[in-house]
Amino acid sequence: MNKFKNADRSRLINFGIWAVIFILFSVWTSSWWLLLGILVPADVYLTKFIPWGAWKKSKNPRIASVLNGIDDLLFALVAVYIINIFVFQNYQIPSSSLEKSLLVGDFLFVSKLSYGPRIPNTPIAFPLVQNTLPFFNCKSYLDWPDWGYKRVKGNGSVHRDDIVVFNFPAGDTVALNRQNTDYYTLKHYYGEAAIRLNKAEYGEIIYRPVDKRENYVKRCVGMPGDSLQIIDNQVYIDGKILPNKSNVQFVYYVETDGTLIKDEIFRRMKVSLEDRKFETEKDLLSYLGFRTNSDGRFNPVYKLPLTVEACNILKKMPSVKNIKIEPDNVLGNDAYYPPDYPTGWTRDNYGPIWIPSKGATITLDERNLALYQRCIRNYENNTLEVRADGTVLINGQETASYTFKYDYYWMMGDNRHLSADSRSWGFVPEDHIVGKPIMVWLSIDKDHNLFNGGIRWSRMFRFADSFN
Repeated sequence: MNKFKNADRSRLINFGIWAVIFILFSVWTSSWWLLLGILVPADVYLTKFIPWGAWKKSKNPRIASVLNGIDDLLFALVAVYIINIFVFQNYQIPSSSLEKSLLVGDFLFVSKLSYGPRIPNTPIAFPLVQNTLPFFNCKSYLDWPDWGYKRVKGNGSVHRDDIVVFNFPAGDTVALNRQNTDYYTLKHYYGEAAIRLNKAEYGEIIYRPVDKRENYVKRCVGMPGDSLQIIDNQVYIDGKILPNKSNVQFVYYVETDGTLIKDEIFRRMKVSLEDRKFETEKDLLSYLGFRTNSDGRFNPVYKLPLTVEACNILKKMPSVKNIKIEPDNVLGNDAYYPPDYPTGWTRDNYGPIWIPSKGATITLDERNLALYQRCIRNYENNTLEVRADGTVLINGQETASYTFKYDYYWMMGDNRHLSADSRSWGFVPEDHIVGKPIMVWLSIDKDHNLFNGGIRWSRMFRFADSFN
C-alpha cells in the first residue's frame, strides 16, 4: 500500500488513461478477459514490482541508444498491428477485375470499422504481412492459438453494390507452386491424387486459416437469401434486373477499315496498354462473323474491354466498321461453380442460384449438395459424408436437411468478362469479410513514367464511392 501512497499525480493520471482504454476496448470487443491487462499499467505506473525498463538500461550510451530504438520499434509494431486489425489497412488493387471503378495501381485505405473488425483467427502474426514472410518464404503467423469467428460492432453491414475486400474463400487449401489457380479448380482438371503426388509441379498442399487467405476485392451483387441469375450478361435478383453500374465493362471485338485507333482515343476510353490487343486468329474471326476484304485479308480487329461510354466513343468514329460483344462460348468449357456438377452454366448465362442466409434450411438432395457442400464442410466446419445409398451424414448424424450458420454474399467484378469471381469459386461467407475501401490515397498508372503522367493526381485522396 505504501507504493500506492507514494505514486505521484502524473503516474495516477497515466494509469487512469490506460485503465479507461482497457475497459472501453474490452466492452467493445466483449472480451472481458482483456481487463486482466490493466494489471500491466498498474504495475508500470503504480506498484512497480517488475522492472519493465531494466532490459534497455546500459552504461554504454551507444548500446542504450540502440536499446531505446528497439523499444520504440516494438511499440510502433504493436500499434500498427492493432490499427491494422481494428481500424484500417492499406490495400493495393492488383488486377483489372474492378475496372473502371477501381484501377490497377490504386492504393486504398480499407476501413475495418465499416462492417465491424474481426477478432483475428491467428492472433500471433507478423504485422503488415498477409501470410508469407518476404525473403524467408515461410509462414508469417503461428497456427496456435486458433480462435473462432467473432466480429465486433461496426458502423454498418454489407449492402448491395458495395465494393468489399474479403478473404478468398477457395484459398483455404493452396498448392504453393500454383497459387494463381485455386486448389478446387486444379483438382477438377487434374484430380486430387495427381496434385498431391506431383510436388515438383504443384508444391506442398497447405491449409490457411480464414484471416490468412489472400485478400480479394469485388462488388457485392447478391445478398443473403437472394436468388441470382445472369442472362446474356445481365444480372437478375429475384427475377428483377439489377441495373449495371456505369463503369461495368465487357469484352468487345472492334473492326476498323484498316485505320489504327490512336493513342489519344484509347486514353479517352481509359483502355490501358495491357488491354489493347489485336485478334489475329482467322478461324475465330470467321466464327465471329468478320469477313475478309478485297485483298483476301481481315481488317484490323481489336479485342478490348469497354464500358458503354467507351463503346459510344467508338461508334462515332468513321473508321470503325463493326463492334461485336465477345460471345459466351468463345472461352470453351471453363469450370464454373460448382466445378464438379453439370449445371450447364456459363460466364454470361449463370444460375439461378440461391444465396444462403443465416438460419435458413435446405433439403439435402443431389443438387443442393453440389451447390452448398463447400459451405457446409469448408466454411461452417462440419464433417459431411454421402453414402452409396444417398444417405447424408453431417458430423456423424444422419440428416435430410441443413440449417446455415452464416450469411453469404455473391461477389462480381465490374470487368465482367475478365473477372474471376463468384461465378468461378462460389459464395463468400460473412466471416471472410475484411472491410470496405473508403479512400484512394495513391494511384499509379504503370503505362506512363512516374514523372510524366504516372501518378493519377485526379484520383488521389478521393472517396472510393465516388468512382462507382
